[in-house]
Amino acid sequence: MPAPTFDVLLPLDRAGDRLAPDADERALLDLYAHPDPAPGRRSSVRAAMVSTLDGSATGPDGRSGTINNAADHRAFVVQRAVADVLLVGAGTARAEGYRELPFPEPLRAARVRRGQSPDVALALVSRSGSVPEDLLHSSSAPLVVTSAASPGLATLRASVGDDRVVVAGDDEVDLACALDALAERGLVRVLAEGGPHLLADLVAAGLVDELCLTTSPVLVGGPGPRVLDSGTWLPAAVAATPVHLLHADGVLVGRWALRSGSDQH
Repeated sequence: MPAPTFDVLLPLDRAGDRLAPDADERALLDLYAHPDPAPGRRSSVRAAMVSTLDGSATGPDGRSGTINNAADHRAFVVQRAVADVLLVGAGTARAEGYRELPFPEPLRAARVRRGQSPDVALALVSRSGSVPEDLLHSSSAPLVVTSAASPGLATLRASVGDDRVVVAGDDEVDLACALDALAERGLVRVLAEGGPHLLADLVAAGLVDELCLTTSPVLVGGPGPRVLDSGTWLPAAVAATPVHLLHADGVLVGRWALRSGSDQH
């Protein structure tokens, strides 16, 4: 799918600008510059999700890949390119078929100029310690975030190496501790790619600073999950402020700054 040109809708002082795709994507890299950690925080967490017009985060096959599009892909590659680490639920990595995470060479070069590693790291959250086999046998094993009570902890350490296992929490995965552990490795710019259960847990814990949400112009009906899927209400509503909104071929690509309940007073 050829990359589309984006029309800028927001911010208003840039409305009407057109962002044609180019090899180095400087315009999009500027728009998606990853925010610095907030005061008192060691990392900055941006979430990236896609949703249909009727609110489903997946298609009928349970994958987001069936509802995304070329516009979403163009923005998504840039969001990955400015991150230090992708945080993904192991189940989502399995369902979406995560493999290697290559970048076009100009985006790799831009990472190096910013002082980042040429490659983005991958961290999987797995309560059971189970990791997709394809990733275990890839050229670069992922980091795996789990708890001390994980039944697969010993096997996991033998598979990926003790240095690739992040134990965060005793009985359950403590996501705040996990983010601190990633920050200790220099991975402070976090892109949380879901799935909806993981994102709901991150938002409920007040750990997400931004949401990059693509709205795909399709309707699917059915029982698909929302981008936050927990089965319970959040402890408090989270207000969102638009940072920018782009449009291409009926697709809306938004970036929203989030404020937890404690930040809204």
